[in-house]
Amino acid sequence: MTALTRPVRDLVLDLPSDGLPAYVYDLAALRGHAAAVRAALPERVELYYAAKANPEPELLAALSPYVDGYEVSSGGELAHVGRAVPGRPLAFGGPGKTPAEIAAALDLGVERFHVESLYELGMLADLAAPRAPDTPVGVLLRFNLPLSAASLEGSSLAMGGRPTPFGLDPSDADTAVARLTDGTLPHLRLLGVHAHLASGLEAEEQIGVAESVVEWATGLAARHRVRLAEVNVGGGMHVDYTTPDRRFDWSTYGKGLARLMEDHPDLTLRIEPGRALTAYCGWYATEVLDVKRSHGEDFAVVRGGTHHLRTPATKGHDQPCTVLPVDAWPHPWPRPAAGSDAVTLTGQLCTPKDLLARRVPAPGLRAGDRVAFALAGAYAWNISHHDFLMHPRPTFHFLG
Repeated sequence: MTALTRPVRDLVLDLPSDGLPAYVYDLAALRGHAAAVRAALPERVELYYAAKANPEPELLAALSPYVDGYEVSSGGELAHVGRAVPGRPLAFGGPGKTPAEIAAALDLGVERFHVESLYELGMLADLAAPRAPDTPVGVLLRFNLPLSAASLEGSSLAMGGRPTPFGLDPSDADTAVARLTDGTLPHLRLLGVHAHLASGLEAEEQIGVAESVVEWATGLAARHRVRLAEVNVGGGMHVDYTTPDRRFDWSTYGKGLARLMEDHPDLTLRIEPGRALTAYCGWYATEVLDVKRSHGEDFAVVRGGTHHLRTPATKGHDQPCTVLPVDAWPHPWPRPAAGSDAVTLTGQLCTPKDLLARRVPAPGLRAGDRVAFALAGAYAWNISHHDFLMHPRPTFHFLG
């Protein structure tokens, strides 16, 4: 699905220069990928999409038949996702929830909150009392659980297993569970445990993390003699930007979760992937403005840059791309071309950090040629610093 599909290629070549840069999303490819992920998971594993990865309404709607719900992490996401896919289940997570955001979520009927601290637990209880007097609001306590160094070794981003601002410390677990089960907070109902601990893990590592979280959660439940109906082990499935045709092994992961479910027949397990669902369906397309040589290396400056596609700057990688040669040259001045086989692709920003891909094999690359950057369907436009230098914003296109 990373390969430039024919409809995407045709559109990238057909767009006028003033229609570039452009984000192009292949919704048919997205639906096919989401269906395959869903099919690989056991029936009792619920699939929620982490909307922070890419909240474009067209993507949210395309995913709707394949996901059980959506995870949102702010009042803005809450309102946006509620409009894009009305009536679908929402889970409200994220640190630093404000009273206004929690109140809005309660007013919208959100039934599942990932609570990050004892303070937040008390705030939710007070706000829920007048808004949900008859139906207790569901709570999953998010914990920053310990993980072995080996478990985090392959992680590109750790949210747990070390000091972080995410979730409750395990030392608060007994206090939190007691408050939710001793009648002190009658408007809240303990559903289970949430623990999103790391991103960028492979299938076997993810299985190990899931087993560890479930073991810890069931131990907590046994200690308090309560039943936990749900455990959410988060997302963080690896997306390999260095080898874009390689995929997270959903089949192995699903089989591992199935074994875990066999040992816990009364438990609902939930996962919340974001990047691993949508990254492969998006491309950031642009054109080469100039080609120049500096200190023995060739550079191509393209329209746009990391103010549109922040991912390579934040992750420190080279964004995979495809060069599409264009024969036409509409200008009377000479057309610059690369003199070497490898070209570094940069954007228009006045900073040396505006690097999209280094030493790309592109012999003969010329101004006017087009470039489509793959794996741009997640954490791309929505995390970028759009207004830096005030260049025009990209256009958006949804195919299929």
